[in-house]
Amino acid sequence: MFKYYLIVFLISMVPLIELRGAIPVGFAMIQAALNLEEGAILPPFYIVTIYLTAIVGNMLPVPVIFFFARKFLEWGKDKRFIGKICTFFLVKGKSAGEKLTGKAGRGGVFIALLLFVGIPLPGTGAWTGTLAASLLDMKAKDTALAVMLGVLLAGLIMMAGSFGLFTALFSVIR
Repeated sequence: MFKYYLIVFLISMVPLIELRGAIPVGFAMIQAALNLEEGAILPPFYIVTIYLTAIVGNMLPVPVIFFFARKFLEWGKDKRFIGKICTFFLVKGKSAGEKLTGKAGRGGVFIALLLFVGIPLPGTGAWTGTLAASLLDMKAKDTALAVMLGVLLAGLIMMAGSFGLFTALFSVIR
């Protein structure tokens, strides 16, 4: 089982994939390893350990991103081989930061960052949110708390999706 949790941990650290990929993959791998039928619910122990493993893996890069990514990207934007990708990430992070500030105002940036990270859509997540906070010069403590709460929320949403909760809700609505 350790190798499955290691895979969940590593997937949750990958930018743009993060929890959106790690939790469903974790559910599928553990379900297959336990030889459970399709649609069977995992025992609570496995659900909790997949969730916690993905959360820890997703949060691990946050301090590195906050303190070093901006400096690296600004240093690299003029370099021959990495200039385009560094500029892309600077523009993407600045754009995300401006959206957060524009929608929430300066005082609501904490909540906006939490929701930006917490709603698991493509292009949102701990990596982009932390870079945006860094480019907005948010305090490290505020960034860490908003991103952590957002990651917890995104994890819960992905867990609900992995359980089939959204499919069940949509079938009732039809």
